[in-house]
Amino acid sequence: MKELQRRVHAAGAARSVSEVPRLPALIALLLAIAAGAAVGSGAVPGGGGGGEGGERSSGRVARVVDGDTIHVVVGGRDETVRYIGVDTPETKEPGSPVECFGHAASRENERLVAGERVRLVRDAEARDRYGRLLAYVYRVRDGRFVNAELVRRGFAEPLTIPPNVRFAERFARLARKASAQGRGLWARCER
Repeated sequence: MKELQRRVHAAGAARSVSEVPRLPALIALLLAIAAGAAVGSGAVPGGGGGGEGGERSSGRVARVVDGDTIHVVVGGRDETVRYIGVDTPETKEPGSPVECFGHAASRENERLVAGERVRLVRDAEARDRYGRLLAYVYRVRDGRFVNAELVRRGFAEPLTIPPNVRFAERFARLARKASAQGRGLWARCER
């Protein structure tokens, strides 16, 4: 490095030797930006891929588990994906009865994503304590934001678990509107 500084200074390309160390910093910055672009490109296993920010990946929905959980084949691997920021009535809780509107929420999720190619976008935390990939889910064919659609149509309600809070305000607004308009579970279930 000192040899490079001496050559640059001798050639008169820099006003002072102290200006030369900025070049390695600039190169490091450009490399960091390029690495960040590669991470967000969709090639990251277990990532996500649709809306704003977050690591991304895409795959095809292999199975709908219930209203807020699906299986997606990502890079040849079957991933259990839990939707971030929303909660639908339970249908698969061992030892518990099916909750009001649970089957309807599962059917709506199936209508939205069964067999579809989806983009998965992560937030701050990649997986939950059960090892499920946490993601915002977007249909590839039309960009529909599935998490938001379930809340908007009254099949899900907001469930904010920090640090995954990117769309918490949006989901809350959609739920208030769905409730006010008596959509889905808001009209049919005791709250």
